[in-house]
Amino acid sequence: MDLIDRYKEVRQRTEKICFYLQTEDYVVQPVVDVSPPKWHIGHVTWFFETFILKPYFMGYQEYNPDYNYVFNSYYETVGTRVIRTDRGNLSRPTVVEIYSYRKYVDEAMEGFLSGGVSNDVKELLILGFNHEEQHQELLMTDIKFILGHNPLFPAYNKNYAAPHIDEGVNDAFVSMNEGIYEIGFTGDGFCFDNELNRHKVYLNAYQISPKLVTNAEYLEFINSGGYHDFRHWHAEGWDWVKTNKVEAPLYWHLIDNEWHNYTYHGLEPLHLKGPVTHISYFEAYAYASWKGLRLPTEFEWEAAASKFNWGRRWEWTESSYLPYPGFAKAPGAIGEYNGKFMVNQKVLRGASEVTPPGHSRATYRNFFQTNLRWQFTGIRLAK
Repeated sequence: MDLIDRYKEVRQRTEKICFYLQTEDYVVQPVVDVSPPKWHIGHVTWFFETFILKPYFMGYQEYNPDYNYVFNSYYETVGTRVIRTDRGNLSRPTVVEIYSYRKYVDEAMEGFLSGGVSNDVKELLILGFNHEEQHQELLMTDIKFILGHNPLFPAYNKNYAAPHIDEGVNDAFVSMNEGIYEIGFTGDGFCFDNELNRHKVYLNAYQISPKLVTNAEYLEFINSGGYHDFRHWHAEGWDWVKTNKVEAPLYWHLIDNEWHNYTYHGLEPLHLKGPVTHISYFEAYAYASWKGLRLPTEFEWEAAASKFNWGRRWEWTESSYLPYPGFAKAPGAIGEYNGKFMVNQKVLRGASEVTPPGHSRATYRNFFQTNLRWQFTGIRLAK
């Protein structure tokens, strides 16, 4: 696939995600971590305009200089920006205006790409494709949070094809020998800078579950009083439970003594055999502690990844998000992409049902703060 076709494919997928939204859905920001959908579609457009068109396309006229302030996410190098918590206050530019912005940039990008590009620009383009794919997943989870907190629990798309996942009953853990394992990306193709450099780690012998924890299994933790027993929780996690009065995973609702959860189809009875999701690291740790087990480190997960099926949930690990040996930030704004976030976060491995096709790999390092649960997070146990 050439660069123009790849560009069109990525951009069209974003708009396909938004096809099911009403105008009012685009502007809601219920919490700081959830951005309004219209901000996402503007931001990914700004990325191509700022890092490709403005520096490399001779004669390009910036669509609107104010948009650099509106759609810059966290790039200090590029200038000031709207505070993240204020994105929901952006009633202007309108949704129509942002789609006009997308069209303007898309036409300019297609004209630019038709003339061929250097290898340096090609690398930036591929980063831009992967950046937009990351925001496609964020769009899906942000939309779910927005609609899932609407008192009417409206469906996003009644024809949404959710994968039917049964984790099965295989309780036999995969055994891994002690030894030296190579970790990190290698070979051709794209990876993010946080997957480099490939390096060796020593691991003690361990065992890891080939399956994810199911809703039924997690329900046992709830019914046993897991959310009311401090012994299973980190001190910070226990404070989080009490302060926020957490009693169950995000989107779970006990209705007439039966558990339901919000899905893209609306509110539905809980699928007990499916993998539990929308849980924080605090909850994943507490469940593992309650079982007398633990979460794997990200290195244990990657070393064993070829021995189990993964990709259904972003799986919390016991690893803090830190740079690999030899990690180096790229110069300029692109160097702000990952490195400056390597503090106070945990690594998640895997993928999810809303990860774009072709965007996952065994070396991919996702990362979030320990209290967050609006992503499709899950639990794999180790011992």
